[in-house]
Amino acid sequence: FRHYGYAKTNVADIAKDLGMSPANIYRFFTSKVEIHQAICARLLRTVQQLAELILSQEDMSAEARLRQWTHALNKITVETMLDQEKVHEMVIVALERDWHVVDAHIDRLNLIVADVIREGILAGEFPPQDPDSAARCFGAATVLLSHPQMVAQCLAKPNRAMPEELIEFAIRGLKH
Repeated sequence: FRHYGYAKTNVADIAKDLGMSPANIYRFFTSKVEIHQAICARLLRTVQQLAELILSQEDMSAEARLRQWTHALNKITVETMLDQEKVHEMVIVALERDWHVVDAHIDRLNLIVADVIREGILAGEFPPQDPDSAARCFGAATVLLSHPQMVAQCLAKPNRAMPEELIEFAIRGLKH
């Protein structure tokens, strides 16, 4: 997939790169789509691990952790798009086809962010509110920074909110 991209790669190409027969690949995966979903899930797990690492830092305020996480997520998205165009293509395919791995990823990130917001409420950083709803809204408010298609269309356009502006706006929303 990294070499030819999703559309041009077939199971025979994958088997060749792995030094095995296509029949052997089919022992583990029923289709190219299933292989792609497994790769996409692996990539998204890496993003989730970064979220857990950043958002679990107890020596930082909830606000600072959310700010750092959102910046890191935007950086990963931009770097993947610019440096790994074929990987970016795979993520776009997964989004367009509404694969369960993407929904599971969003659900997991929402849970992690909700925990941070809950901690922020307990610490007095944020007023009382439903942390689960607040996490979904925070994600929706900052999706422009992490959705590959939106980032690609808005990158460096002067009439779009810059990452810092959008992050500050979303955090202010949590405070009011």
